Amino acid sequence: MIRRHALLLGVAAVLAPIVPALAQGRTLTPEEQQLITEINTHNSAIRTMVGRFLQIDTNGGRTEGTFFLERPDKVRFRYNPPSREEIVSVGRGFYVLNRQEETYYAYPQDTIPLRQFLGDQINLMNANVIDVTTSDGYMAITIIDETVAGTVQVSLIFDVETKDLAQWSLVEPSGSELTFSLYDVEKGVEIPRSYFSIPATYKGVDPSTRR
Repeated sequence: MIRRHALLLGVAAVLAPIVPALAQGRTLTPEEQQLITEINTHNSAIRTMVGRFLQIDTNGGRTEGTFFLERPDKVRFRYNPPSREEIVSVGRGFYVLNRQEETYYAYPQDTIPLRQFLGDQINLMNANVIDVTTSDGYMAITIIDETVAGTVQVSLIFDVETKDLAQWSLVEPSGSELTFSLYDVEKGVEIPRSYFSIPATYKGVDPSTRR
């Protein structure tokens, strides 16, 4: 079974900044620094995005859905049935909603790795980057981050030509891996404000009681 908190972990590491020297000591080349700067600028200029996603877990389990993103600090991941869950960022928190039970639980946004990609301005030059590789038209930027679940490694994969985020993958403290791919993405789309809210009928629950 795919654990939804793994997606939350992936959602927060995407938006921090990179320093010229990686955490492991290698110095970024001028070409790498230039490309990362262009990726920062390009993605910061995208104020809204909608599209579909495919999530694959360590065991090959596949889950699909739709996502809606608006900068700053708003995102919604809506899983297709039979899943009953959605993930919503509202202000400074991430909320996991159960549509059937009409409940939700929350994590602070500043402890979730994809938080950096939700900011008003993206600056990957300041993240705790441990590796940068370029291959087959894509750049992979690997970051380690401290989260509510422990130390997580996240690889953000950008299309070198378009500078768009195409995929991210993460390794949890347990060693489990999760890959999250985006497709059919549209930019500059008007998104209803209600998409980034929690229905008044939903009740909050303790996340420690969830699996």
